[in-house]
Amino acid sequence: MNLSKSALTTLVGLISASSTTAFTPSASRAARSIASRGLSSVNTAWTRRAASTVSSSCRNVSGGTALKANVLKLTEPAKDFLPNVDVFIFDCDGVIWRGDSVIEGIPETLAKLRSLGKKMYFVTNNSTKSRAGYKKKFDSLGLSDVPAEEIFSSSFAAAAYLEQTKFKDSGKKVYVIGEVGIQEELDLIGVDHFGGPEDGGKKPDMGPGCKLDHDPDVGAVVVGFDRNINYYKIQYAQLCINENPGCEFIATNTDAVTHLTDAQEWAGNGSMVGAIKGCTGKEPTVVGKPSPLMIDYLCEKLGLDRGRICMVGDRLDTDVLFGTDNGLKSVLVLSGVTTEEKLLSQENTITPDFYADSIVDFFVDETAAVEAKA
Repeated sequence: MNLSKSALTTLVGLISASSTTAFTPSASRAARSIASRGLSSVNTAWTRRAASTVSSSCRNVSGGTALKANVLKLTEPAKDFLPNVDVFIFDCDGVIWRGDSVIEGIPETLAKLRSLGKKMYFVTNNSTKSRAGYKKKFDSLGLSDVPAEEIFSSSFAAAAYLEQTKFKDSGKKVYVIGEVGIQEELDLIGVDHFGGPEDGGKKPDMGPGCKLDHDPDVGAVVVGFDRNINYYKIQYAQLCINENPGCEFIATNTDAVTHLTDAQEWAGNGSMVGAIKGCTGKEPTVVGKPSPLMIDYLCEKLGLDRGRICMVGDRLDTDVLFGTDNGLKSVLVLSGVTTEEKLLSQENTITPDFYADSIVDFFVDETAAVEAKA
């Protein structure tokens, strides 16, 4: 299951429900219904955009052009997009970089956003690094202006979840399928753990009468992306989950594919989580996107207003869903795994507020004005 708040107010529920169906006729009807009940705190810019979809989806609409399925391509960000956003939450893989290469124009775009006074946070589902590890990657790509405090990984989210649930007080241990990012974050909260890279070369003895002994004090198994996953780890994890009473199954994310290099897509953590689901019959608690854990943490710790936050990512089922499910604005960029064809297909049911080729297009009208003068 995805981690969620136990209770929401009626108004937040209405906003969240409307957000997931933005730019559809049903969202338009919901917006008018909410307005008619006098709920003036609903974001008026959203209400106007939702109501505008009653007309043809092929005409120009405030800030963009609807091509198909009421999805707007960002064309006038300076007029109708940037003024409505105070905080940007950026995915990293496919948005800021691909593999070990920064996407063209990103450093300049981030600098422009900072000059406008925009706050930025970088939230990645990749658990292979801790926040400190990601800071080193940002620096190596020439993005040294990004401080560690703006970086949040799913490895951090796993540790934050265990801290919130007071796991340390149980005296139990964590078995890790994953890499050093998870281990480093668990060290920071003082939780005992083992597994991870240290079990990368292990093979269970499967001769006649053999069995793999496991630690009965393991109270949680955290599954993150693991380039050295093996049968030993899968078997150890299933023994802990199936045989240790109350042992939690926690997934950093369930992404189908990831960007290890800029040459192709690689199998993501969803394949590792799927292996553990298959042998335990259990559903994990997912702490990365689209789970609300990280946005709840940011809003509560930093006092952010959800109505002024925009989630920017390259995935519909994690990034955009993270935005729509949690009452945020959302932009899908085509610089990562999602194609325009997939976004605009009739099969797609997840709709961002806008889409763009990359975040460089946040200043597309400014670029066009400069080119026109040249």
